[in-house]
Amino acid sequence: MDVGEEHVPELQSLRQKVEYMLEKTFPGQKVSGRTFAELVKERGGSLSHSYFSNILAGKVTEPSEEILKALGLGFGVDWRFFKEESEVVGDVVAGLQFLAKRRTGEISGVAGRGVEDDGLSAELLEFALSLLADTKAKQRPDGVQDGEPGR
Repeated sequence: MDVGEEHVPELQSLRQKVEYMLEKTFPGQKVSGRTFAELVKERGGSLSHSYFSNILAGKVTEPSEEILKALGLGFGVDWRFFKEESEVVGDVVAGLQFLAKRRTGEISGVAGRGVEDDGLSAELLEFALSLLADTKAKQRPDGVQDGEPGR
């Protein structure tokens, strides 16, 4: 493991995955079942607050695909993250770690390596452009980055 790399917890059960996502998506906040259910509803899904509470209590271990999709909507991640034996758990965890490091300034840019002949995917290109826009927005008119002393 690289120095400074976050330890990835074991995320086997649905409860562990939901608790992890609550911690990473809403850091330092106590999110109630009602609040989360409302968020899911706002994003076009359906999940009762009591069902969400039962997931956190470990009473629900094998929810329907619709429930998994509702969790994905609420957390803004691929719903397959919540499936048993999910192949996307590592991708979601890595993405959250990247965003946390981006927020704290540990990562300030992205370089493309191993780009195929047809170029970047539309999603990766959009992401790279959003990083560039963020950087430009933080730059002052005199060309000095925010947080740097003036010239």
